Amino acid sequence: MLDVPLNEIREIFVSAGVPESSISLVFKALGICCITHISAELCRDSGEGAMGAAAELWGRAAVTVLSLPIMKNFLLLIDKLL
Repeated sequence: MLDVPLNEIREIFVSAGVPESSISLVFKALGICCITHISAELCRDSGEGAMGAAAELWGRAAVTVLSLPIMKNFLLLIDKLL
């Protein structure tokens, strides 16, 4: 069901020259964001607002840790340009 749209997105990234490892990280971050949002909303719906806020915080932390290799490549690119 999602094979066609995901393959099209992957082809767009590949044609733009984005490395395969970065494409994988983008999809993982998207998954983390979706799971975090659903978890936080479920917590809030059950009356646990603090738990929902904590779920969002941990989701943000997970995406930040996941994005460290991309940030490193970005800083190396800036260093080359300077």
